[in-house]
Amino acid sequence: MKEITISPVTRIEGHAGVRIYLNDRGEVDSAHFQVVELRGFEKFLIGASIEEAPRITPRICGICPSAHHLAAAKATDQIYGVEPPATGKKLRELLSIGQFIHSHALHFFMLAAPDFILGHDAPAEERNVIGLARHSPDLAKKAIAARKFGQRLTEAVGGKPIHPSNALPGGMSTPLTEGKRAELMTMANEALGIAREGWDLARGLLDGVDTEFGAVTTGFLGMANNGVYSTCDGPAMMLGPDGNHLGSFSGQDYTNFIEEYSEDWSYLKFARFKGGNYYRVGPLARLNIVQKMGTEHADAALAEYREWFGTLTQATLAYNLARYIEFLASCERAVQLLSDPGITGSEIRTPVGAVVNRRGVGIIEAPRGTLIHDYTVDENGIIERCNLIVATCQNNYGMDRGVEDMARRVVENGALTEGAANRIEMIIRAYDPCISCATHAIGRMPLKIECVRRT
Repeated sequence: MKEITISPVTRIEGHAGVRIYLNDRGEVDSAHFQVVELRGFEKFLIGASIEEAPRITPRICGICPSAHHLAAAKATDQIYGVEPPATGKKLRELLSIGQFIHSHALHFFMLAAPDFILGHDAPAEERNVIGLARHSPDLAKKAIAARKFGQRLTEAVGGKPIHPSNALPGGMSTPLTEGKRAELMTMANEALGIAREGWDLARGLLDGVDTEFGAVTTGFLGMANNGVYSTCDGPAMMLGPDGNHLGSFSGQDYTNFIEEYSEDWSYLKFARFKGGNYYRVGPLARLNIVQKMGTEHADAALAEYREWFGTLTQATLAYNLARYIEFLASCERAVQLLSDPGITGSEIRTPVGAVVNRRGVGIIEAPRGTLIHDYTVDENGIIERCNLIVATCQNNYGMDRGVEDMARRVVENGALTEGAANRIEMIIRAYDPCISCATHAIGRMPLKIECVRRT
């Protein structure tokens, strides 16, 4: 059996490849998305104090450290039996929003846009962020400015721009000063202006693109707070493939609904609803689940989006557009929070004492989808068990099946052109996978993967 390998998959976080297997007629027999990285955070957290989890887990990833920081902090709140005060919760949400802004701006403008603006068949040496900057320098400058605001917001609220450290059991360690609030407010308004202006580009991103490419029929999982888009509060809602409500969870009960499993071709875990139904998470899932975004301009964009795709869509490439609507909503929400007089309050943490509960589960929305941190500790707060279920694991089935769908469409006479290979990568790229976050092996797999193509 002939094999075609795409390695590495480009413009994603981490290292991955695609293997396509052909039959004797040169037709695609099967294809898989393969990850061979291995990181052992779930193991080496064992033996650490639970209060260290919010400081250790951001090191899992440099792109989405705030999500791990906040999920771990939320879990420690439960273990110590405390609820952060109102200002502490607002600061945590603001930290989450900062990450969404810089992560979504990075993906949309720098990782995804080259395929759509320059063309998926453009030469590989041009089809990248440098080529985009040459083609559309003003767009590139605005993208950098928006992402800069997200990083500065993360730094101001989280203490560091890359691996934040200010969230801790019971709330936050450092308040936001009035001077810093005013500085961030100016930047937030600038970022919102960029996001609003950019919607004119985003709304036409998929014009002329067959959105059936890479489509997979699955259920969906995402957080909503009384039907309103939320990244920190509310239960995780489950939808079936036809949009029917399957249930919801908000803590330890997630194990009643989700199961993890492995396949022998990847170190990347898989997840599915119990009963065998596959699902996806992230921007596409969240926009399928929520009734509204909760901000003026994002709600208007969501209405347009639903005119094109309906209230529920399986179109994988629509992830790119859904992600932009979240970027717009995040910029609006940042302005709202920074306009709130309570954001500079001094009551930011509830004091903690001894361990109250031996288990804590923190669930939030990361930019790439629902994130679950599950810790079990002894009576002294030492971690005995840790399980992390990250968005990319939950999207693994969708990426794997989308890769095979696209491979069947573009492999011709047993050959794969450069442009056709990039179209397969575009399906993976739509999910904005974070491989560093997601590689926690269960089971065995082959390790060898050959590098035959690089862009």
